[in-house]
Amino acid sequence: MRLAAKIIGWIFGTLAGLVVLLFAASWIFNAATASRSKPVTTLWGGSFIEAGGVKTAYQSWGTHGTPIVLLGGFLEPTWVWQKTAESLAKDHRVYALDLDGFGYTERTGPWTLAHWGDQVQGFIAALHLGNPTVVGHSLGAAVAVEVGQRGIASRIALVDGDALAVGGPPHFVTSILGHTPFVTSMVELATMWDYPARAILKNAYGPHHPPITHALVEAWTRPLLADNAAAALIGMTRHGIAGFTREQLQAGTPPATVIWGEFDNVDPVASGRQAAADLHAPFVEIKGAGHVSMLGDPVAVAHAIDAASAR
Repeated sequence: MRLAAKIIGWIFGTLAGLVVLLFAASWIFNAATASRSKPVTTLWGGSFIEAGGVKTAYQSWGTHGTPIVLLGGFLEPTWVWQKTAESLAKDHRVYALDLDGFGYTERTGPWTLAHWGDQVQGFIAALHLGNPTVVGHSLGAAVAVEVGQRGIASRIALVDGDALAVGGPPHFVTSILGHTPFVTSMVELATMWDYPARAILKNAYGPHHPPITHALVEAWTRPLLADNAAAALIGMTRHGIAGFTREQLQAGTPPATVIWGEFDNVDPVASGRQAAADLHAPFVEIKGAGHVSMLGDPVAVAHAIDAASAR
């Protein structure tokens, strides 16, 4: 028993020492890199608009036709929609915005579904878009449903996202994240070291991914240099993945379409088909595309969105 007690004591003592070392290393690293964090207006020279109390980064395309609003998913800046939006802009006025916590939008919180819904509702009102078609990718799919159920969108499209809620991690995990510099360190490392992002991007793009170059990694990770980026990620971790229950989806939305990449390794195609069944919506599979289907085949996704806007 005494030996066991000594071993257990040694294990906990060693772990405690490692935690202290990690704390110290994180604090030192964060102090050395603190100057890299910048206001979003310094990081990006594009357009901003006040939407739901949030300084919101956005892009727009097209001069005529019915309006379409595009919402990205987790850590997705507006550029992911570029080619899809250019195709849609032949017949529509197209807008893509960065949800609070992502891209080059100011980080204000609380990073909940209701908050994102307020932001999109404010965006639509500020630009006088009436009742546009609202398209959400991945996490943004739940925001599209939220806006649709508020009666603000005339139609919605879910792209590679089933809009279902997923609970957050155990309380002790969020408590640790909320009181340590580890997340800040991880965010800083993501902007300085390509390897972690390369693996994530290969999975997101799917089997037919482009070359994962340093320039591509930087395009994805540069928004993490925004002020309060780490705080936003911690806040989202506490809430879990925002979304609905299947019963809430079945309760009704405006006319909907579900669009999904054939080789989605993040959310399986079966989830998309189930979402389409719950929403009584057509299901469109984008051949050869992965989770970011608007990057795998932007024109095919544009055609699917165009058809959805006409339903």
